[in-house]
Amino acid sequence: MKTIDELVEEGVAGQRVFVRADLNVPLDGDSITDDGRIRAAVPTITKLAEAGAKVIVASHLGRPKGAPDPQFSLAPVAKRLGELLGKDVAFATDTVGDSAKATVASLGDGGVTLLENLRFNAGETAKDDAERGAFADELAALADAYVGDGFGAVHRKHASVYDLPARLPHAAGGLIATEVEVLKKLTEDVQRPYAVVLGGAKVSDKLAVIEHLLEKADRILIGGGMAYTFLKAQGHEVGGSLLQEDQIPAVQGYLKRARERGVEFVLPVDVLAATEFPDLKTKAPAHPTAIPADAIPADLQGLDIGPETHKLYAAKLADAATVFWNGPMGVFEHPDYAEGTKAVAQALLDSPAFTVVGGGDSAAAVRILGFDENAFGHISTGGGASLEYLEGKTLPGLAALED
Repeated sequence: MKTIDELVEEGVAGQRVFVRADLNVPLDGDSITDDGRIRAAVPTITKLAEAGAKVIVASHLGRPKGAPDPQFSLAPVAKRLGELLGKDVAFATDTVGDSAKATVASLGDGGVTLLENLRFNAGETAKDDAERGAFADELAALADAYVGDGFGAVHRKHASVYDLPARLPHAAGGLIATEVEVLKKLTEDVQRPYAVVLGGAKVSDKLAVIEHLLEKADRILIGGGMAYTFLKAQGHEVGGSLLQEDQIPAVQGYLKRARERGVEFVLPVDVLAATEFPDLKTKAPAHPTAIPADAIPADLQGLDIGPETHKLYAAKLADAATVFWNGPMGVFEHPDYAEGTKAVAQALLDSPAFTVVGGGDSAAAVRILGFDENAFGHISTGGGASLEYLEGKTLPGLAALED
């Protein structure tokens, strides 16, 4: 896999370099609520611009249906990217149309432009190879070289991720190179004890990675909504908590395999519970109650891990040499249910381990809850991509960058 440093050494001055970034940031209207992914893209863009390249940045945002949709426009991202780069970023109001062609043509050496949301063109996500390839051909006509740097999208077989690199000289950006290096430390060259913290709402989203981690990890800590399916699988009452009944047999199977392999599964011993899900808009006080996790009354639902579990999980992470964390411990968007996620983040900071925060909601929580991102070993920009890598899957966007 050629690196961006090698590409720059070969000379990119005056060349049009297409950078597939991941600028899929959360928006509240036109306001960006977390610019972490934009900041992560800056080093690669800066390196190319300083080397004299004409930089064409492209990304998706949200899930538009293959046609322009104003609520998913990248216009606010272009503004923020310009602020972070300290220079104007020209914004093309389409992907491969007249605006894109004119904007790219007007770029000077070291200039930067951002194309409109790639998913406004149905060819980007098409299942049909020919349709996807046709869009990749149009994108390729805009550029002389390709840099893949959107790690959060490399698990997608999309035109700009998978098909476009085959049509241009290509290299991996600094972000992707770093992500792959870090993930190898979680799969190939693991320092032990290796602890994994998994949270989030649905256990079904994590089953494949749990299966793979049973061969790798020494202990697995479970939190978030998915914990209640584990508790139910052990025969405990979970009241009105989030539950995936159909996943109980699979969970029981994993618990059995973990015992056989000597992998320690750690579940909450107490939870914060309430009668209703909290109002995330008004953030009105929810008045939760801390109760034992193995006997949640029928009229209550668990919404965060409790204070005794904070202590337990901190102790289980204290002696780890490697920690991977993916998924919040509760409804961290509400202040009354943020303490569990805060406690896990703090435990990672207090541990001497090499710590990896696995993107998605975990990375967002670190920033929203006010932690110093640089204090962690690595914060991934790709939740889904990180999980699929840990599952042992071949990621199309990485395969496409191989020489």
